[in-house]
Parts: sequence; structure tokens; C-alpha cells
Amino acid sequence: MATQANDVTRAWTRLGNVLPRPEAIVMISAHWDTSTPLVSGARQPETIHDFSGFPGDLYEVQYPAKGSPILAQRVQASLANAGIAVEVDPARGLDHGAWVPLKWMYPKADIPVAQLSVQSRLGARHHYALGRALAPMRSGGVLVIGSGGIVHNLRDLDWTGKGGVMDWARDFNDWITQKVDARALDDLLDYRRLAPQPARAHPTEEHFDPFFVAMGAGGFPEATHEDDIAEPLGAERIDLGIEMGSLGMDAWLFH
Repeated sequence: MATQANDVTRAWTRLGNVLPRPEAIVMISAHWDTSTPLVSGARQPETIHDFSGFPGDLYEVQYPAKGSPILAQRVQASLANAGIAVEVDPARGLDHGAWVPLKWMYPKADIPVAQLSVQSRLGARHHYALGRALAPMRSGGVLVIGSGGIVHNLRDLDWTGKGGVMDWARDFNDWITQKVDARALDDLLDYRRLAPQPARAHPTEEHFDPFFVAMGAGGFPEATHEDDIAEPLGAERIDLGIEMGSLGMDAWLFH
């Protein structure tokens, strides 16, 4: 996905073309996991190649987007208003959870980006609260992106690609879709207890945490009356399937 066009990267490119052009981007990547929230404030964040064992040309890819100390301060202030403390990291670059999708969405790298870390030990409700705290920034032209995976199990990957989608991965992916369509916010936030085989879909939680930040930032509503289901959901699924048996690639747009 970092270097070759496919269905997923083409979907990201379309998003970059159809979304209103943002003034700045706050990126929540699964690949920056800290004990307490941090936001990057580097003026020129480096492109971090945080992986090993891949072809050499991958390590030459650069995404030279500018950072923004002012944007980092805005993030810090928004979270502080919600009672959430966040520190600014003045040196953090953009990891591959950030620059890979951004490379396809905004290939000119001409939009300032700040990264916000996840705290995988703190659960879904914490990350939903982070998103709710970020929501007011959207009216100021800031696009909030969560970069992770709806289903993310590297241990069970079918590297041959011949085994088809694993039943438990499909069940989890379908459960998420059903709960979003039903606006079942509490069920989603309690997915670790209620979803089918959550520990297999996410042996560790960092790749699912960005979903909840995006959901909160998009103002995802819970249905409180049956009639509400007929109202616009404010949530759009981009069906991108499941690759190698256990990697759910769906994207969600909350607005």
C-alpha cells in the first residue's frame, strides 16, 4: 500500500479528491502508542520508516509534509478544554501509519500535519473522549484521520491469499457494521466484551483505537428512539474487504 496502487489506495485517493480540502490534518496512528497523550509539534517532521525486512526502495519513500507547532497547541488546548492533559513532542516525525495513507490522499504533501498518539491500555471510551475533544477543531478546517484497522491480526495472516476470509474476521467486521448502522454506541465502546472474538480480531488494541477517535471527532450519534434510525447516520462505510484472511481494510467516514 505504500508504493503500489490497489483498491485500498485508490479509495484513499478518491477520499482526498472528494473531501473538502482541509487547512490542517490531525492524524491518529496506531503506530504511536504512549502511556499518556502526546501530540507532535515538529516544524518539519521526518518520514519514519518504522518497519524492517522490506525491499530497499520502501525506505527511500519520503512524505515531506510540514508540521505545525500552532496546530499542536490547538490540539493541546482542545483536549485541555475537555479535561484531558496532552504534552507536545517537539521532535516526533510521521510514522508509516500516517504517511502511507496521506501519500495517496494528499500526494503533494502540502497540508500541515500533527500526530496524536494512542494509549492502547486505556480502552475505547478513552479514545472516543479524545475524539469528542477534537471535534470542535473540524469547524476550523481541521481533518481528523484515524489510521489503524477494523480487523488486525498479523499472527493469523494467510500469506498465500488462497484460504479466503477467516470466519471470525468476517463476523467481527460485520458486527462493527451492524452496530454502526444501529447507532449502538455503548455496544461499540464495549466491543471487547460484546463483539464476536474481539481478542482474535485485535490481539492488541492499538490498531482499533483510532476508529473510536474518528467516531468521536465525527460526532457519531447513538440512537435513543426507534424513529431516529430513519435519520441520516452521519457514518459512511467504504467496503474494502478483508485481505490475507485477517486484515480488515474497511474505511469509515464520520461527519
